[in-house]
Amino acid sequence: MDLFDKHNRFTAAHVAEKAGVYPYFIEIGSGQKTTVKIKGKKLIMIGSNDYLGLAMHPKLKEAAVKAIKKYGVGCTGSRFLNGTMDIHVELERKIADFIGKEAAQLFTTGAQANLGAIAALAGKDDVIFGDRLNHASIIDGCRMSFAETKRFRHNNMEDLERILAASAPDKGKLIIVDGIFSMEGDIANIPAIVKLARKYGARLMIDDAHSVGVLGKTGRGTAQHFGLEKEVDISMGTCSKSFASVGGFISGTEEMIHYLKHKARALMFTAALPPSAVASISTAIDIVNEEPWRRKELWNNADFMRNGFKSIGYDIGISETPIIPILVGDDSVALTMCRMLLDEKVFTTPVISPAVSQGRAMIRTSYMATHTKKQLTRVLEVFNKVGKKLDIISGAPGSYYEKKKHKLELNARIRKGKAAIENKIKRSTDKMKIRRKNRKEKRRRKKLGE
Repeated sequence: MDLFDKHNRFTAAHVAEKAGVYPYFIEIGSGQKTTVKIKGKKLIMIGSNDYLGLAMHPKLKEAAVKAIKKYGVGCTGSRFLNGTMDIHVELERKIADFIGKEAAQLFTTGAQANLGAIAALAGKDDVIFGDRLNHASIIDGCRMSFAETKRFRHNNMEDLERILAASAPDKGKLIIVDGIFSMEGDIANIPAIVKLARKYGARLMIDDAHSVGVLGKTGRGTAQHFGLEKEVDISMGTCSKSFASVGGFISGTEEMIHYLKHKARALMFTAALPPSAVASISTAIDIVNEEPWRRKELWNNADFMRNGFKSIGYDIGISETPIIPILVGDDSVALTMCRMLLDEKVFTTPVISPAVSQGRAMIRTSYMATHTKKQLTRVLEVFNKVGKKLDIISGAPGSYYEKKKHKLELNARIRKGKAAIENKIKRSTDKMKIRRKNRKEKRRRKKLGE
């Protein structure tokens, strides 16, 4: 079998493209604000993780420009070798103070922070306990660690205790959970997890990618939200959401961070964060500290939308944060709905299988402190209109037939697209077979001296 055969068999994206419902890699021709421009049209953005609305903040842009003028555009190496600048070290001290830990270590992305920390801290003699809905980077970090990995049902403390109790007492134990779960929008039950961690001698790591800047009295994350800062051993965060830049970090004890500096391969073998990103992150932390109104407005907007979606008749699952999923069930409905919302100038992101279980497809929406009530009201109007057309919510005469019509049309486009792709693959395979046959015949003739 040829290594490349698998990409010939991957047709799902091409089928969606042919059907006109492919929702990924959409080109945006503007900065990330509450509105964005796509092909010259202005759309309301409710698919961003810029929770505090800082991505286009003039102070962050000014800080980035100043850093470029002083340090240049890149570090040209890893932090382990020539890539550590004084601003990296200063930012790490600031992050440690912000989170309330002894020390912190920057990584080039949030995903790399999870990969590097988990793979370095856990090994073949350890056990990792993770929520079934943990982020993909946590799952990959567990695989890279070679530790035994056990997953428990989402936010189910009885299931977590069951697998903790069944594990060998002489093994190192690490519980890892998202603070805010990135698709469902609910919060991990940290008080109960802390009790179980202490009862069974486990360490606790929280992925606060979506919690930093959002949860807690001063935006320090999930541990502060529950008043349990001293009970959490490892805090992970990203700089690409509330801090509106790029990068990630791990914070904890000085000894643990020192260990990661010398053992985390995702840190040691990748280029350091560019100076512009470091400077903008530092400025973002200052704004989080100085402008608490942003967090207040974020939660006001989230509550407004949660109540709005419920009043319209949407199922928003167990959301309790600025991440609000709209559960629609079928993958094809989610793709069609996303396309219809886009046509109505509302940018959202669909979540379909295998990212979620079959029949649990959703439209993921998320909100910013800087969204206006006028924008949010318009979003609700569009969702009301589209939901009735697809019969996801009730109230539209003939909406059942509208839904059946849309589904039939979509299925027809999918069948047509699939047939075209299968024909293309067949032609490509036939050509490959002919080329192989010709090469084989050429070698045979050469061997015979013809």
